[in-house]
Amino acid sequence: MQREQLADFLRRRREAIRPAEAGIAAGPRRRTTGLRREEVAMLAGMSVDYVVRLEQGRSSQPSVQLLTALARALRLSDDERAHLFHLAGHQPPPADGVARLARAGLVRMLDLLGDTPAMVISDLGEVLAQNRMSILLVGDQSGLAGDRRYPIYRWFTEPEVRAVHPPAEQERHGRQLVADLRAVAGRRSTDPLVTGLLSRLRQASSEFRTRWDAHEVGLRRADRKTLVHPRVGGILVDCETLVTPDLGQQLLVLTPADADARERLDLLRVLGVEEFPGQPAHTTSGQPAP
Repeated sequence: MQREQLADFLRRRREAIRPAEAGIAAGPRRRTTGLRREEVAMLAGMSVDYVVRLEQGRSSQPSVQLLTALARALRLSDDERAHLFHLAGHQPPPADGVARLARAGLVRMLDLLGDTPAMVISDLGEVLAQNRMSILLVGDQSGLAGDRRYPIYRWFTEPEVRAVHPPAEQERHGRQLVADLRAVAGRRSTDPLVTGLLSRLRQASSEFRTRWDAHEVGLRRADRKTLVHPRVGGILVDCETLVTPDLGQQLLVLTPADADARERLDLLRVLGVEEFPGQPAHTTSGQPAP
């Protein structure tokens, strides 16, 4: 572990980020152009004291999980993220691990979208990063582990998560999830991550087996659906997807499809701020990604 170099790198990257890039209002009395240490701590989900010790070269070796959180908070590029891991005495995550880290450019786009719900997802549907409005709308899904990371697994093994869609749309959504997985499985036919998930799904759900055997295939690029929120009711949204060139990650943007949906999203934004200033109000992480 290269403590002094790590400390210098973290400090310089923090000072180089404008608050607006991280979704933080600068405020009229701000004396520094970069982020404060407490803001980095908040974005990374760690204590301010630990951030201070890292920047002063006094910390113990940070874990891979902490480095990943810091890379996201500091909006590091792929090369910068690899450099961070090397300075901390860790090898950068292997190919699959890298795919599970949201690309820096997509994370920056999340920030630019502001009050429009958006998230970065993998080709298997795992949520890699969310903006605040997305968390208010569908819950914080970034902390799920094991097969529960994948919306399709939760859909076919935890029926209660289907309540996020009205009954009339649930059958179509289930078919789309399976068709998506078909497309990914065709492209990644020798990937043990995909084949293992498929095997466990076939064992866990007879409904999944039936749908899988129908051999429907198709990647969703755009869609319109209703998301049922427990506080503001059904919200009709248009879903637009920006796919990376290697098809490994997607930026999913949810926009209100009509005036009523816009009003409900505005209400949800206000309710979240009123009840939990600076914190997401709705964090039922078992919900499937839209």
